[in-house]
Amino acid sequence: MNDAQAAAVPRLTPIPFWFLRHGETDWNAQGLSQGSTDIPLNRVGLGQAERAARTLAGLGLGIRAVIASPLVRARVTAEHAAAALGLPLAIDDDLREVAFGEQEGQPMGDWYDDWIAGTYTPAGAEPFADLLARAVAAVNRATARPGPVLVVAHGALFRALRLAFGHEPNVRTPNALPILCAPPADGGRPWAVTPAALAPEA
Repeated sequence: MNDAQAAAVPRLTPIPFWFLRHGETDWNAQGLSQGSTDIPLNRVGLGQAERAARTLAGLGLGIRAVIASPLVRARVTAEHAAAALGLPLAIDDDLREVAFGEQEGQPMGDWYDDWIAGTYTPAGAEPFADLLARAVAAVNRATARPGPVLVVAHGALFRALRLAFGHEPNVRTPNALPILCAPPADGGRPWAVTPAALAPEA
């Protein structure tokens, strides 16, 4: 990313937060693009959500708010975490996954780099720049709450956040792995992106 591109990236408020991608779905297991299609967690994903909830509760992080995407795979993952932390769950529609248009339900392809670069957007899909803008706005709303906060959302949305952090965006985020996202002391970039050690299997 050159200086001009960096200047065009919307700025995250430099406040640390926790991020959790939803647990596995059947479409994840099959390598299919989900996008805005509301696919539920599968059996593995439910187990992942429970394990992530135990991890978050066991680490004693002092999380004070849980904010999630409205899509069922993220919402149910967040419900497990919120219950384990003894917190209510808030929903922010701007944390929903990107709409992939004609690519939804299709095998994951090598078009992601072109989509992120803005040189290709599938028919009926949301441009990456639009996803980036609403993802940053949603996280900034979340971190305006008393924190630390936990944001529960999606893989493509986290690719957008990775760009805002100052990292290579097109990197897959594991299902249901809590990640601490923290700015450097000067409030700039790159942010530290640090996965938590998962609790033992139940």
